[in-house]
Amino acid sequence: MKQERLMHIILRPYMSEKASLGTEKRSEYAFEVRKNATKPDVKNAVELLFKTEVESVRIVNVKTKPKRFGQIQGKSKAWKKAYVKLKSGQAIDFATV
Repeated sequence: MKQERLMHIILRPYMSEKASLGTEKRSEYAFEVRKNATKPDVKNAVELLFKTEVESVRIVNVKTKPKRFGQIQGKSKAWKKAYVKLKSGQAIDFATV
């Protein structure tokens, strides 16, 4: 896998209440990833970008939701989220990256 492609797999870290609980309790981080990303792609990208060792990866397809603004109806975009569990003793500090 080319390193240039791996650099574009992870779009941004995903912060929510559920994601922060996973970080505190299970050393698990959530990322928004490209729609065509696979588990091996995400694992290799996290190991390359953050210099850590990944134990497991779970990927979730987030479906669209109906949105409404007055009489105008629409939908939110579908996107892909990855939960990355690091090996014990590993951590990611987003402030320094």
